Amino acid sequence: MAYKSTLKYSDITPKADYMNRRQLMGGAAGLMAGMALGPALGASKYSTDEKPNAFEDITAYNNFYEFGTGKEDPARNAHRLTIDPWSVKIDGMVDKPGSYGLEDILAKVSQEERIYRFRCVEAWSMVVPWYGFELNQLLALAGVQSGAKYVGFETLVREEEMPGIRTVNVDWPYREGLRLDEAMHPLTLMATGIYDQPMPKQNGAPLRLVVPWKYGFKSIKSIVRVTLTDKQPQTSWNMLQPREYGFYSNVNPEVSHPRWSQATERKIGGGLLARRQKTLMFNGYEDEVASLYAGMDLAKNF
Repeated sequence: MAYKSTLKYSDITPKADYMNRRQLMGGAAGLMAGMALGPALGASKYSTDEKPNAFEDITAYNNFYEFGTGKEDPARNAHRLTIDPWSVKIDGMVDKPGSYGLEDILAKVSQEERIYRFRCVEAWSMVVPWYGFELNQLLALAGVQSGAKYVGFETLVREEEMPGIRTVNVDWPYREGLRLDEAMHPLTLMATGIYDQPMPKQNGAPLRLVVPWKYGFKSIKSIVRVTLTDKQPQTSWNMLQPREYGFYSNVNPEVSHPRWSQATERKIGGGLLARRQKTLMFNGYEDEVASLYAGMDLAKNF
């Protein structure tokens, strides 16, 4: 279903408060100095009308294993990350492969604010005000060739700045992937900020994927490579635990994770006493995306 909101982020968080928080984000502000986020535009037609989580909820509860496995580890350790300059390698089945500087990308795309429901693992959810541009705009810059069927993504690997790489048993770099029609869908966002601010490092600065009808681990952070291919790419969680994490990872309350139910969820920020609510199919975006999976067995293709 499509949601509409007239809220501006300044209506949710006083500007004085988030300007003070900006000072805590260190290098993120430096990178974005030449890439103005622009004035508040109001939420887009794709935005939910649910109340967003507090800035502190969004920036203090993160999975970013490159900085550690604890939910607080990314906020504690991500200040080490250097994000200026930043470039994204686009290769594979594209007409114009190469290294694309983030400043150049942002000069050629149209950014906007969107408030999306964001489904975390272990039956938690949050509502996040993102700022960014549709992934299809980035793919258009490189020119997708006709035989391409999938898009693969890779995260930065920089051991001297990412302490988790030395301690977490993952085949780095972190990888994710989408089918091409999922990647081209207008809901699929390349996010550059939250709450009218540059993306905090623990949330995936300076550029991360947001696919609101899928689980949060599909939203790969600190992206440095995008590859167009005719073969289904490997994804890190599926490589680690294929029985628990499928390639699609759509929010489907009828398919339980082997270790917990997906049927209900709690909103992050309310603690363990927060009221549980029914998990929505495709995280509430069924009207927009269900047609992508027509005829598929969504229990088999989980």
